Amino acid sequence: MANIDFGTEVQTIRGEDITMETYKGKVLLIVNTASKCGFTPQFAGLEDLYQQYKDEDFVVLGFPCNQFGAQDPGSNDEIAEFCQLNYGVSFPMHAKVEVNGPGTHYLYAQLKEAQPGDGDGEIKWNFGKFLVGKDGEVVKRFAVNVKPSEISDDIEALL
Repeated sequence: MANIDFGTEVQTIRGEDITMETYKGKVLLIVNTASKCGFTPQFAGLEDLYQQYKDEDFVVLGFPCNQFGAQDPGSNDEIAEFCQLNYGVSFPMHAKVEVNGPGTHYLYAQLKEAQPGDGDGEIKWNFGKFLVGKDGEVVKRFAVNVKPSEISDDIEALL
């Protein structure tokens, strides 16, 4: 298994440039999200996980992506507002990224290399999930149809 590079730059949904170092020492659940997808209600389950474990060094990181059926066409501000108003999202959301193809964000390149999943390693749809240990090791990859509530045991094993 491989680790993510904590020097990897990401941008918050409000436009602040940070590195993954911000999240070092925490268990991470990294998710490519979308606001207009059949899986969008998973935001509620992700928020539940975050609330349940946030005091134990766990954080959900949302990365909006518009690559699957153009299901997240809004601006970063619109996406942030949607997530907060509709699902009470309080976990960190980041600027929109590409998770496949030539524009793949470096973080997602690392995640897919460490946990290629089945087949070609590409992200299949919105709400693909990667579980990362406190040391940055990419421990597990979950398919889009895996509900957040089904990940609790895996999170607890890393806390």
